[in-house]
Amino acid sequence: MRQDAIAPGYTSAQTIAVLAGSSVMLTMSMGMRQSWGLFSVPITQDLGISVADFMLAIAIQNLVWGATQPIVGAYADKFGSRWVAVLGTLLYAAGIGVTMAATGSLMLIIGLGVMVGVAMSCTALMLALAASARAVSATKRTLILGIISAMGSVGSFIAAPLAEGLISSHGWLIAMVAFLGLCVVMLPGAFFTGSGDKASAEANRNSTQPDATLTLRQVLKDAAGHTGYVITAVAFFVCGLQLIFIAMHLPNYLALCGQAPWLGATALGVIGAFNALGCYLLGWLGSKYPKHVVLGVVYILRSALIIIYFMLPATPATTLIFAALMGVLWLGVAPLVTGFVTQIFGLKYVATLIGIAFFFHQVGSFIGVWGAGLIVDSLGSYDLAWQIAVVIGIGAGIAQIFANDQPKAGIPTPVAA
Repeated sequence: MRQDAIAPGYTSAQTIAVLAGSSVMLTMSMGMRQSWGLFSVPITQDLGISVADFMLAIAIQNLVWGATQPIVGAYADKFGSRWVAVLGTLLYAAGIGVTMAATGSLMLIIGLGVMVGVAMSCTALMLALAASARAVSATKRTLILGIISAMGSVGSFIAAPLAEGLISSHGWLIAMVAFLGLCVVMLPGAFFTGSGDKASAEANRNSTQPDATLTLRQVLKDAAGHTGYVITAVAFFVCGLQLIFIAMHLPNYLALCGQAPWLGATALGVIGAFNALGCYLLGWLGSKYPKHVVLGVVYILRSALIIIYFMLPATPATTLIFAALMGVLWLGVAPLVTGFVTQIFGLKYVATLIGIAFFFHQVGSFIGVWGAGLIVDSLGSYDLAWQIAVVIGIGAGIAQIFANDQPKAGIPTPVAA
């Protein structure tokens, strides 16, 4: 690995181990998370529950994920990422096991909702990007975080077709067994994500950077008073609402439109494939242009795509084109937000601060998944749901473009790579 991409205090081997481990962990964790919508029809039919009941479990998963992310992030900032990620992987598998044993909505909420939600805090984007951000240099950070997100996005290209194929041929329980296998693959990735824990702790002790002396209380106070951070965190709400609405409800929307089940799985796979390109592209753009402007443009473009797609007839062609274009704008937001936060506040409390921003993201996810479920159960149509997603998406995009991006006093202004 090029020396100018390695963070001070890290060896090349440590940096490669962190980045490779984060990529594998994200591939498995996010791949499964993006595929839960495929289980909506078989689980609701098998357990005799409504779509809103199933989506409530997913909504709780996202809310628990967001609520626990700042706590998990603070623990990882203080003690390191390794055992957080490893224990999270084991909890992920346990949550899938409880889901498989479910006989009604309550066990579904406990397993798929609460347990998997906490596990996502320990294994998904925010923790992996925080660990990776520490392992690479400031000039290469946003670009490399984009690459890590791209590698992680491959998961939906693996998990969605796997789940749909097994659901169609053997039922949803066998598909869940396959997901347990993905947890086994995720375990070594989680272990290697923490390869830089000791180097990071040593670098913090020896650092002369202004953020090295900050206390958690002070950085939280500074964050609450920084309008750019506040706007970015609140706008992240819209990101969560739009993405979970599409990921969880697109298969059901296509079923209402009379399309075959394979189209929903294929669309999610296409999103994952093009997301790999999008994460790299947005990471590169974030290293060249103001990150807050790139973020704002992404939110507005997503809203425009949603308008066009839902106003056209749902066909295989329009669905796959929509999935490809939306995939380019998918998870690439995460490295931009991470890079923006480190640009303002430095690295010491990066997992805590992006965890707080991510809480807003997950509140949006909760509303997006459950609220849309209530709307379709009540009205029999997704029209109101996508219209709400569009209006707040455009508003968030405009606010993000004009957000303050100045670093906290004493944090050096970054130089573009």
